[in-house]
Amino acid sequence: MRVALLTWDYPPAPSGLSTAAREIAESLAEAGADVTVFTVDRIGRARIGGVTVEGLALPPGGGLARLRLWGSLGHLAAPLAFRRAVLAVHARAPFDVIEATNWYAPAALLAGRRDLPLVTRSSTPAAFTREGERGLRDRLDGRAADALERRQARGSAGLIANTEAHGAVIAHSYRLSGRQPSAVIGLSLPPELLASARSAPYPEEDAPVRLLFVGRAEARKGFDVLLDAVAILAGEQARGDLPPFHLDLVGVSPGDLPPGLGPAARRHINARGRIDAAALAQAYAEAHAVLAPSRYESFGLVYQEAMAYGRPVVACAEDASARAFVGEPGAGPLAEAATGPALADALRPLLVDRALRRAYRARALAAAGRFDRASLGRETLALYEAVRRA
Repeated sequence: MRVALLTWDYPPAPSGLSTAAREIAESLAEAGADVTVFTVDRIGRARIGGVTVEGLALPPGGGLARLRLWGSLGHLAAPLAFRRAVLAVHARAPFDVIEATNWYAPAALLAGRRDLPLVTRSSTPAAFTREGERGLRDRLDGRAADALERRQARGSAGLIANTEAHGAVIAHSYRLSGRQPSAVIGLSLPPELLASARSAPYPEEDAPVRLLFVGRAEARKGFDVLLDAVAILAGEQARGDLPPFHLDLVGVSPGDLPPGLGPAARRHINARGRIDAAALAQAYAEAHAVLAPSRYESFGLVYQEAMAYGRPVVACAEDASARAFVGEPGAGPLAEAATGPALADALRPLLVDRALRRAYRARALAAAGRFDRASLGRETLALYEAVRRA
């Protein structure tokens, strides 16, 4: 089967969408599919991991690059580039199916074609990641993005969600009919990450207790909750009520920290920005626990990564994926609500009790490895076949 996979970026770009795209592409290739990835984060063609990667970066000063600057209309620039590139290759060697993320709708202008069925694998909708749309331009821009996502989802011949709960959210958000073939398919982790995780011992030194956050400085990721909790615990540590602790923020730059964050909290924080895969592996290996207080995750790769390393995960019960992947196997404590005090209450016992951290570590390791490339490739191809028969 020939498959076109559309993605905004691809490894070595360090993002969750990039990691997911590579796992999808290489799992399909390992299952026997002929996969071409189209991405706008580079130019040129390469063969990587058994997959053909076509770079479609918009040339500076070109028509589509200029269009991209036009507010609401700018959201059409990348879909136009994807459409042109995919159809050019399709004319030479036809694809059997296209897959794309829903996020900002890269395949919006390829939806609904009878000769080239589209499968949308749903990540978090763009509307869930926007904060503080302050002016008319921002609101119109957001509505344009949302409309394109709905268009792509409704025009898709098939739908994939990472969890049942996320599939229900997507159906409600895009007001879907439920008539398309659909599947719930969990994502795998890169083999090199799993190898690194298996060889990473738990830190023996626990002064300070090292904590890790991997994500963006946004409300959906619970970043505000995280900082509030750190401020609370920093005050307790200054009084001598808690042992020393240190928090690494990966994906968060120093400029993302709010001006009002107090000096006591800042002394416990190192904002490292975006780092490469090797540095991320080292960060996981050095951590005693991973903080992931997201309000909503479509899947939660950070939960899976942390558990692969056997690191306790401190998450938030508001997120269905956290309840399923962290709470049910007991891989870490869940904050009862997305608030600083609730997260501080969940984290405080881990800071003071080394035996508790190791108990959570054992349960995290037992829960790891739930999803692999074999199941990802097999189940995805099965959905593709159902779409082609429909």
